[in-house]
Amino acid sequence: MMTPVSLLATRLAYGTTQLPRVAWYVGQGEIMRRLSQEVRRREGASARPKPHTDRPVPERRRLFADMAKLFQQDLANVEAGIYPLPADHDGSWLKRFRRSRLFFADLPDVHRRRESGEMQQVLTEDTRGKRPGYYLQNFHFQSGGWLTDDSAKRYDTQVEVLFNGSANAVRRQALVPLHEVFAGRDQRRLRLLDVGCGTGRFLDFVKQTWPRLPVVGIDMSDAYIAEARRHLGRWCWLNLLVAKAEAIPLPDASQDALTSVFLFHELPPKVRRQALGEFARVLKPGGRLVLLDSLQFGDEPDYDGMLELFPQNYHEPYYTSYLTEDFRALATACGLAPVRDVNAFTSKVMVFDKH
Repeated sequence: MMTPVSLLATRLAYGTTQLPRVAWYVGQGEIMRRLSQEVRRREGASARPKPHTDRPVPERRRLFADMAKLFQQDLANVEAGIYPLPADHDGSWLKRFRRSRLFFADLPDVHRRRESGEMQQVLTEDTRGKRPGYYLQNFHFQSGGWLTDDSAKRYDTQVEVLFNGSANAVRRQALVPLHEVFAGRDQRRLRLLDVGCGTGRFLDFVKQTWPRLPVVGIDMSDAYIAEARRHLGRWCWLNLLVAKAEAIPLPDASQDALTSVFLFHELPPKVRRQALGEFARVLKPGGRLVLLDSLQFGDEPDYDGMLELFPQNYHEPYYTSYLTEDFRALATACGLAPVRDVNAFTSKVMVFDKH
């Protein structure tokens, strides 16, 4: 239990790291919005249909109030000993500026793709057949899709700008259900698989919490796995592989826990079902599955319009079907028992246990 002095020190340390970080990404989001407004003013009316929803859309004041609640919960988790005071490891300010420059440099091309509807520039003779067709797209309209080194370097800035600097705090909420099943156990004897690990930001928080936990991370992008290896290079007991969710290269009943963060909204419905079947296969009896992804319709009714608008503004071809997917039914059909869903700002944590 924390003393009043240590509690105060923790809160000060948390605030002095998180507040500047949020300001950094909120500022970049504001610059992006102003640039977009200027482009629309200069180019006139767009040829593409205007994004539309009849559902409620939250005001920015509501969004920032709910984001503040997320950070309050994040700090409460630290104070409760669920995970340590987080280190975001964004790199030096020079590195942050370089990544932001990559992000802003791509915005004109993103705008052109959005206006033209071109979103399969990564599907070429060189890439065809090397990855599933659903994967060979310019997700978010960004250059390179998920396939290039520059895309991997842009990704975390892009996501944090979208989340107003809260993406890492959202990711950390997936540590809570892991803590419930790991507490009091020898972490060296446990096994965790993270599917769609991307650049490794979630795995970094896993290793900060359980540094001796043997972990495997898989992703379909060579570039993102390479970026994850650079980001996670200081950790041991870690193996990163290029592989896909629907064909996991691990034995049956080999994992005590499995996590997947921000992946399922980018999978076609058929592949979601295949992936959940694979998750159930590699989990041990009694193992835990934690999915962290976008809210769905009805989770936070005041946000439903924002969810409907998202795939209209960003190329997310499978997001609309995700919004109405019944994950409890899908998981139950695979032998995974629903435990609970917990909202985390614009995302939610879905928890399942294998029978």
